[in-house]
Formats: sequence, structure tokens, C-alpha cells
Amino acid sequence: MVHILDDFKDFLNQSPTSYHAAQELAERLASQDFQPLDEKEVWELKKGERYFTIRGGSICAFSLPTSTLDKAMILGSHTDSPALKVKPHPDFNCHNMSLVGAEVYGGPLLSSWLNRDLCIAGRVVVSNMRGNLEERLVWLDDAPLSIPQLAIHLDREVNDKGLILNKQENLAPLACLRRENQEIGSYLERVLRRHISYKNLYSFDLFLVPMEPARFLGEEGEFLSSYRLDNLASAHACATAMGYSTKVSTNTLSMAMFWDHEEIGSRTTEGAASPFLKDVLRRIGLLYHTDEESFIRFKAKSFFLSLDVAHGFNPNYKKKYEPHHLPLLGAGVVVKYNADQKYASTATTAAFIAHKAASLQLPYQSYVARNDMNSGSTVGPIVAHNMGIATADIGIPLLSMHSIREIIACSDQLDMYSLLTALLE
Repeated sequence: MVHILDDFKDFLNQSPTSYHAAQELAERLASQDFQPLDEKEVWELKKGERYFTIRGGSICAFSLPTSTLDKAMILGSHTDSPALKVKPHPDFNCHNMSLVGAEVYGGPLLSSWLNRDLCIAGRVVVSNMRGNLEERLVWLDDAPLSIPQLAIHLDREVNDKGLILNKQENLAPLACLRRENQEIGSYLERVLRRHISYKNLYSFDLFLVPMEPARFLGEEGEFLSSYRLDNLASAHACATAMGYSTKVSTNTLSMAMFWDHEEIGSRTTEGAASPFLKDVLRRIGLLYHTDEESFIRFKAKSFFLSLDVAHGFNPNYKKKYEPHHLPLLGAGVVVKYNADQKYASTATTAAFIAHKAASLQLPYQSYVARNDMNSGSTVGPIVAHNMGIATADIGIPLLSMHSIREIIACSDQLDMYSLLTALLE
């Protein structure tokens, strides 16, 4: 299965934003005989076939049972990551320097964004030469930017008292030097025209992204380091399991949801709190003539597995972890618990996962946060609340979560592939 890790590394390098990730996932699914569907069109589904549909930076893939719709095994992950998003009017000048305004998306570890080679990627809406609006994906990697940190000579106490960043004043990347003979137009539009032809730029969802590619680390390449491992590690595992699971069930729907906007609360048209999942399930139900009573019974028999990375044990910060629940890198998949249900695992849903892992002889771990620290959350509780489907939260351990550079153990990712493939089959 080592070749899967090479594919994963390539997936990371080709997915700087959620929109690119959705496109990459679609291409991988299409190569595994999943057929594309347009939400705006009538769906002419066939039993036993495999399909996917995209909604912005989100995507849903499913494999239909050959006979009846009795229950579902649904995998859920997200395609977005904490980042710096380009403002609607981004260009501004300070003396002879041009900068780009950016706002904070989600909860990034801001210090990790300093002194890095960055570029801009995402989607733009432009008018073409015929005057029609078009949505295009772009990756402007030929004009790097950087957010320079203040020199230690001007911030003598930074190593003792810590770095303090003002989100408005200190996070604008340096784009270029202003020149007297510079072309008319903004930095963004000048660079954009190197990549696509258009008449007018009307709007965009653009992000700053690092230029450093994913890389294997360690004495024997046992670690993988990259931007956006949270949560593309889960997304790639779900997509790979869907592709590898070739056994078609007579009565069980296999599905994978890849939602955008988890890092900002999921309450958008394409987030986990949206009707996207329910809309797809209802349309599938029409093929099997599922009435309201049958749909409620279908949900009661189904299982949702929320996949997101877990806080891996950092040996430099031992006191930040619950001492009897340490998610160790290289020690297997993590089942996540929280008494306030910020993770949706319960005794029954966690036991189902633990039993399956044990039957496959796969290692697994349990995680809870310290009592004196708040826990994070996932799409799991959102789906459990909105859909009433039994849910468990799992993931693999990750270091430097929400940093521009995160680390996982390769063996944990391989264990996740094995577990998900078995669950779908």
C-alpha cells in the first residue's frame, strides 16, 4: 500500500484550496468509474452504479445498492483548512512597496505563516471576451509573496515573552516593489492575466498558500510533512476507500461526504450543517421509492463516521495532554471522545469501530482532552444532530495542527485506509 502514500503526497501538492481538492477528488473518483452528476439537472440513477456530485468546494460520492435501500455507511471529512484569505479589495501601497490585504480564515497558527514563500490560489469569477461570466480555478505560483517578521533587533523580547501579532496590521504579505513604468492595474490582476484570459474580474475566493511541497521526513521516511494535512489526510483516505471498495451491496448505500467550511463552523450552503447530505439521500431514495416512514427507518439503521485529525502527542509539551490518553504518532487510528459531545462517539458507536479494528488486527487508540482544556470539534456532532444517524469520531494523530506545516506518521494513514476499506465492504 506504500504507493497510496505517493498518491496522497501528489494529492496534497495539487490541492492548495478546497476548490482544487474537490476537483482532484472528482478526477480520482472518475478514474474509478464514478459518474458525475449535476445538482441542477434531473438525476437518472441506476442501481449498482457509482456517482459523485460537486457543490463548490464540497463533493459527495456514493455507490448504490443493487436491490433495496435498507441502510448506509457514510464517511465524512472536510476539504478546507485554516488559512489567510485575500480581501475583496486587496491591493494597497506603503511607500514604494505593494502589499496584499488578507483576513484570517478559521483558526490558523499565525506565527507559522511568517517568513514563508507564499502564492495565491482559489477561484475567480470573470467575464470572458463574449461578456459571459465564468468561474475559474487559479494557482498563481509564478509571483511569490511573503509576510516578513520584525527583526529581533526591533523586538528584543520576542523569544522570552512570545510573538504577538495584530491580525489587521501584521499579516499583509509583501507583493512587489512599485515601479514608475509599472503596468496599469492591480498586482492581483496583472498576475492573474499571466494565467487566464478574461475581460473583467468581478469577484473571487482566493487564499494565500505555501509553496513548499509535501515531503517525507524521518530516518526511513516514516513521517509526512505538509500544509493541509488537516483534513486532506481524512479526505484522501475516504476517497481511496471508496475507490478500492469494489464489492457492491444488495441493500447498503456506501457514501463519502467531503464538506467545505468546517474550519469556520460549517453553516454555509456547502458545509456539514447545510442540506447537502440530506438532499443527496432524498434523491437516492426516489430511485428506491422510499417514503417518509422508510427514510426514517433507513437513517436509524445507518452509521456515520466522522473523520478528522487528532491532537498527536508532542513530546516538547507533555503537560498539555491527558496523561492516560496520549495519541501517539505511529500507534494507529484514534477514537475521539468528549463528555460534552464535541466529538460524537458513544459507547456503542466507538465499540463498533474498535471491534472492526481488532478484527483486522489494526492498532487503535482513545483520546480525550485534559479536563482543564477545551476540546475541538468536528462535523460529527453536526451530522448526528441534523440527521439523527449514529455517529463516531475518529482520526489519525497530527502534530502542529492548524500550522502551515503539519506532520503525521505514514503508518497511521495506511491503517486508516485499511479500516475504511473494510468498513465499506
